[in-house]
Amino acid sequence: MRTLESFVQGSWHSPEAGGVVTNHAVTGDPVASVSSNGIDFAATTRYARDVGGPTLRAMTFHERASLLKALGQHLFAEKEMLYDLSTATGATRADSWIDIEGGAGVLLSYASKGRRELPNSTVLVDGEPEILARDGSFIAAHIATPLNGVAVQVNAFNFPCWGALEKLAPALLAGVPAIIKPATQTAFLTEAMVRLIVESGILPDGALQLVCGGLGDLFDHLGGQDLIGFTGSAATAALLRAHPAVVERSARFNAEADSLNAAILGSESEPGSPEFDLFVREVVAEMTVKAGQKCTSIRRAMVPKQHLEAATDAVATALGEVRVGDPADPETSMGALVSTAQRAEVLDAITALSGSTDVVIDSCVFHDVDAERGAFLAPTLLRSNNPADPNVHTTEAFGPVSTIMGYTDPADAISLTALGGGSLVASIYTADPVEAHVLATGIAAHHGRIHVVDASVADSSTGHGSPLPSLVHGGPGRAGGGEEMGGLRGVRHHLQTTAVQGSPDMLTAVTGEWMPGSTRDLDSGHPFKLNFENLDIGTAIQTDSRTVTLDDIVNFAESTGDHFYAHMDEEAAAASPIFGGRVAHGYLVLSLAAGLFVWPDPGPVLANYGIDRCRFAKPTYPGDTLTVFLTCKRKTLRAGTGYGEVAWDAQVLNQDKDVVAAYDVLTMVANQPGVNGAPDESTESGGKA
Repeated sequence: MRTLESFVQGSWHSPEAGGVVTNHAVTGDPVASVSSNGIDFAATTRYARDVGGPTLRAMTFHERASLLKALGQHLFAEKEMLYDLSTATGATRADSWIDIEGGAGVLLSYASKGRRELPNSTVLVDGEPEILARDGSFIAAHIATPLNGVAVQVNAFNFPCWGALEKLAPALLAGVPAIIKPATQTAFLTEAMVRLIVESGILPDGALQLVCGGLGDLFDHLGGQDLIGFTGSAATAALLRAHPAVVERSARFNAEADSLNAAILGSESEPGSPEFDLFVREVVAEMTVKAGQKCTSIRRAMVPKQHLEAATDAVATALGEVRVGDPADPETSMGALVSTAQRAEVLDAITALSGSTDVVIDSCVFHDVDAERGAFLAPTLLRSNNPADPNVHTTEAFGPVSTIMGYTDPADAISLTALGGGSLVASIYTADPVEAHVLATGIAAHHGRIHVVDASVADSSTGHGSPLPSLVHGGPGRAGGGEEMGGLRGVRHHLQTTAVQGSPDMLTAVTGEWMPGSTRDLDSGHPFKLNFENLDIGTAIQTDSRTVTLDDIVNFAESTGDHFYAHMDEEAAAASPIFGGRVAHGYLVLSLAAGLFVWPDPGPVLANYGIDRCRFAKPTYPGDTLTVFLTCKRKTLRAGTGYGEVAWDAQVLNQDKDVVAAYDVLTMVANQPGVNGAPDESTESGGKA
């Protein structure tokens, strides 16, 4: 047995005497002593704010994304050590894969999203600017910047690695330092993972701290710039939510709590159908993966009454084939619960359900283990004899336990599902699109995620119980009312959105993006001849003009096959309430505009890879003369590639100075030779450096 240490204020802290002793889930032997005695929590929060926060906020979103990428790769490289420790939690290797590699995968997913969807900047511009003065001299923009506090992350016992990393990833990407508090029972695995992170030297000082043991008075030192992320019971979430740090000082609070998740078998998914078999397979998997100790596990299996007997028999038969035993044995399907105390809680919940359910199966052979000394429990399937009994929908047995019940029609299934009071996820198994629509829209308000399964996704579905970094993980009501991950939603939770008002030039300076009405630099020559480093925000060109002819329109129609009446039928176009006459194709306008601003010779602009927010503001008629203003709007360096992305604000005007088209042109622009991976001119064509 070893005494766990906390990592606070830049060093490892050994607790004073005393601590909670945790035991091996399989053997019952002591594993660790856990205590936070002696930690100065006021100093710990100050260290996060004063040391970690400024360093992270000085970095761009892309630089923080690079930290996450390096961290994820490092944990993948060191994963075997974590696997070796994880069997003491009762988890099989397959269970631990979700926790260990799934956690590292979240880091890599957020790293990728940060690089692809966030600017290489410390400021995130939120939406389009608002024009507040008729002449455009006074505008506003919304910006999002990191909160100047600390994210305190309180995690559950069932996922000691993934549970910490799925909260840490969006916090660090946003630029907010974190204090991780793992559940005591499995803190030894979180501590080992944090040691790997600290020893790697990847994160800056103060970006991550670890508290093994109680939180002491930590919440007393939190305020309006801080965040609390909690995973655990609804009862504990309610206590934390009532803390003065939340209700008086407005610390942001996110909870992921109890959830009696449901799986619904569609009325037409009869025995023998692919959907019936998928339903049975998923119910069994969700009962036995991690020994049912997942917040997303299926607790309520809902079946049309006419299929209840067949479904009950099928699930029970499949459960009888599950091998329960030593999680270190590759042949084992299901290991142990995390502790004998947890087993006792599950047995108490089963007893509480006994008044409204009958036991279908609750025994098995335990292979090569002492089932009493270890925290082993047989998969237990219950059948409700009164599906409307609230007890079935409010008593959660957090283990390998599920209750199967019958429903009469879709409305009844929706009503029964809602009795759970809010859940993280529900699955629907049907081949009928109409039924899928009725059920999904009927239960959506009660769930954070809905998993719709038919035969076409049998091999590609990620599964009922798999939270993904790109999707919301959370749910309303009893499930906590919060959202974790969800792609950039998780990042934005750590940012403050602020409306900034001022002149276009001032807002360009504040945001780092060119704003409508801001000064254009028209004196630097053609901007397509400038390397990435030499382009400034606001560098622009006003092109020559081009008059659109009827022949242009006819030739474009013939070459593209676009013979829409407004371009080719004068009588029909004249009768149109929109056009009032024959008009140029919108894409012809874009093509002619490109002909006006593109520099034809090889140069720093490597490629055009798309356009954003394109709008055709006014029709273009034969005889109209077009001119383009092209302005460098936003720059995003792609580290190590030899180029950066440049977004150009394009405005196409007619002879009356009316905007007929507006859009962003997206290009790749080369760095100067020898910079950021760009080829050095002196080494090209066999030359010497």
